[in-house]
Amino acid sequence: MSRSKRSQSLLQFGLFCGILLFVNILANSFYTHFDLTEEKRFTLTKPTRALLNGLKDQIYVQVLLDGEFPAGFKRLQTATREILDDFRSETGFLDYQFEDPSAGTIEEVNGRRKALSEQGIQPMTLRVADQGESTQKLIYPFAIFRFGSRQVIVRLLENESASLSPEEVINNSVTLLEYKFANAINKILAPAKKGILFTEGHGELNQTQVSDLNRSLRAFYDTGRLNLDSVVQINPDHCALLIIAKPVSGFSEKDKFKVDQFVMNGGQVLWLIDRLSAGLDSMAIASRFVPSDYPLNIEDMLFKYGARIQPDLVLDLECSKIKLVIGQVAPGQPQFDLFPWYYHPAVRPVSKHPIVKNLDRVDLHFCSSIDTIRTKTPVKKTVLLSSSRYSRVQFSPIDLNFDILRYQADPAKFDKGSQAVSVLLEGTFPSVFENKVSEEMLTGLQKLNIPFRTASVPTRMMVVSDGDVAANHVRNGEDGPEWLPLGFNHMDRVTYANKDFLLNAVEYLIDPTGVIEARSKEVKLRLLDTVRAKQEQTKWRIVNLGVPLMLLGAFGWFFNWRRKRKYASKSN
Repeated sequence: MSRSKRSQSLLQFGLFCGILLFVNILANSFYTHFDLTEEKRFTLTKPTRALLNGLKDQIYVQVLLDGEFPAGFKRLQTATREILDDFRSETGFLDYQFEDPSAGTIEEVNGRRKALSEQGIQPMTLRVADQGESTQKLIYPFAIFRFGSRQVIVRLLENESASLSPEEVINNSVTLLEYKFANAINKILAPAKKGILFTEGHGELNQTQVSDLNRSLRAFYDTGRLNLDSVVQINPDHCALLIIAKPVSGFSEKDKFKVDQFVMNGGQVLWLIDRLSAGLDSMAIASRFVPSDYPLNIEDMLFKYGARIQPDLVLDLECSKIKLVIGQVAPGQPQFDLFPWYYHPAVRPVSKHPIVKNLDRVDLHFCSSIDTIRTKTPVKKTVLLSSSRYSRVQFSPIDLNFDILRYQADPAKFDKGSQAVSVLLEGTFPSVFENKVSEEMLTGLQKLNIPFRTASVPTRMMVVSDGDVAANHVRNGEDGPEWLPLGFNHMDRVTYANKDFLLNAVEYLIDPTGVIEARSKEVKLRLLDTVRAKQEQTKWRIVNLGVPLMLLGAFGWFFNWRRKRKYASKSN
């Protein structure tokens, strides 16, 4: 009997080990989890899963975020690893590795940093406090996606902002990881680049003024410039998006017809329009300036499509600053100071739309308010950018001068509420030339094999009432004109989110059903109420120390009582 029990015990133990081994093999083969978070932060969006399930070849991800970091960066590091594990649970064609660029000998570190710098990867300086001592450490919050000979560099950390706390910056960075990674995979797999054209011939922003935006777009799209007089029609198959950036002279009816039929055939348009000829350059020449309407001749087009840019200027107490001379330090040495310039609203997006969600402030110059108009065909209108509730509006004619800075702004006068300055239009658009095309013109179009459409296929366009939103500052350098990054305000030296706003807009206009949906995810930042925690610290210390001891004591008493009762009954 003893030998039989021993054999049975060994058999049960072996069976238990076999089951445990089998469960571990299954766990390694199948990755799953239950997302119990309110905002479903650990659940990938459908477009991301579809993208990953469609992978047919290996993609390698090099994450330059290995090592020991403070709590905030540790959270970003952990979140990066978790999102890559989620990606690998959907596909076996993705592999990643964390690396520390600062590990190794001095020669190895210097060589590695030089190679990263040549790829445009610049480190940031992190101050680390350890045992009362503060040290500085160079870190690289980047991930490099590689597919064959192609690579896409992803910045993991969002730009710091004066309007956001460090915790909010880290939280936004964690929120956008899925979008950034899926977007990188989507772009690295694209078989051919789609075309984006900037119009010219109407005084639009020149190549130097849009250098930074063009450089950023050129990494993933074929960009170029188009004079509308040089083409008969604009083919959406060759041009996915048309950007009309700050024209100052009028569009002819022929040019309008080409743009209109481009929209009717499914083309997308990004309208960056200044309604009034206002600018600091004009005010620098004369202390007072009265801006006039630009004779663009496109008001009827925008009206027909569902938007109207008003002939006014929006003033906002939440604005960027300009530099003005306030005196002379010495002959020929002027003294400057910064002043809030209410005609330059620093707009913070509040919309939940993927284009602007979690986006920092956008710097606008002399923008106008936009009204949405009811259209003949179904068109969805979404306000993407609007001024703060501390806004006012000045209608043309306007006497622009710097006298407004002589007095402290009265918030009671900025009482017009938020004013829309950017609107997204989606749907089926009516043609501006419906019932306006003669029989002779129709015959000519038929000979050219160009069909005339009175209503568009479902498409999209976006209107921004400021052309300078796409303009990078240009200064004179020793070797000629030099341009600064888009969004960098050279006066108050703050980098705004102009470039991210436009890049998101371009991506959504070209592919609204793509991975940009992941930008809509929200990871809520649940911060500790430090004031309440300090007030109630004694109570919670007692709870944390006393309750476990009380439970332990109660369990001990019950265990002894139960034991005595059990053995007392057996004795009896």
